[in-house]
Amino acid sequence: MDWLRQLPIGQYVDGTGSWLRSLDPRLKLAWTLAFLLTPILAGPGWRLALVGLLLLVTALSGLPWRLWRQSLPVLLALALLVGVLSALLPAGGVAPAQLQRPPAELRLAPAQPGGEPVSRSGTPWELLRWGPLQLGPVPLGPLVITRRSAELGINGATLLFTLIQSANLLLLTTPPEALVWALAWCMAPLRPLGVPVDRLGFTLLLALRFLPLVQEEFQNLLRSIATRSVNLRRLGWQASLGLVLALGERLLANVLLRAEQGAESLLARGGHWITPAQLQRNGVSSKGLQLLVGVGLVVMLGLRWKYGAF
Repeated sequence: MDWLRQLPIGQYVDGTGSWLRSLDPRLKLAWTLAFLLTPILAGPGWRLALVGLLLLVTALSGLPWRLWRQSLPVLLALALLVGVLSALLPAGGVAPAQLQRPPAELRLAPAQPGGEPVSRSGTPWELLRWGPLQLGPVPLGPLVITRRSAELGINGATLLFTLIQSANLLLLTTPPEALVWALAWCMAPLRPLGVPVDRLGFTLLLALRFLPLVQEEFQNLLRSIATRSVNLRRLGWQASLGLVLALGERLLANVLLRAEQGAESLLARGGHWITPAQLQRNGVSSKGLQLLVGVGLVVMLGLRWKYGAF
């Protein structure tokens, strides 16, 4: 039941031997934003290229194999499942546009003697047609994958993978204090406008600290269900739904209780928030590596501008 501890998603893991750990947190934050924003209005080719780049960065990051040997296959399987379901489910039909000219005006030129038969040119709309299918006594229609449904599946799978994996790499290799410092540095121009940058940074730091507590409470609830040998099939869908809602309520109550206890202990010890400028950051790597990563980010944005639609 300790599978959440074996899948360190969203938790910082200390260590050495990885160039990502010593990278400037502002650069890592900029790369993460690039992975999250460049897929918007991009073509399937660019989205697949981002997935390949993330896999390459993960493999060459120098992180221990045990950190991503279990989480990465699970994420890939989840993204593949979402993509397959998105491609197989109906993509929705579009109402045909009104013809501007009568179909009788379409004429195909006769084929030359001994030449290829006359056919319509263009890319086919249907990529795969399988069926009709038969599910027991119930006949089903044919399984059709069109260009639209295939593009929808690729977009959904790649977006899910880039969203989770890029954020996971950022949180795995960046201490919460360094991440708060980077965000406060980015929001520094808003300070003259009256935006409470220090309070927002301290709130984010507490939120990152509470992520392991939420995972621990969720794991404890799953362990309590496993020890009681609850069979959801025998309960029925109404009782199962009630059990899920009760577990969600208990999870929220436990998390709020932990938050209240943490706040009371902080106040009892005379705690107060500190400015992000006082947060200690780990030593960054050489300037050559920082410059190389920065140039790579600029090159990536330039490629997105020129080839993002492919």
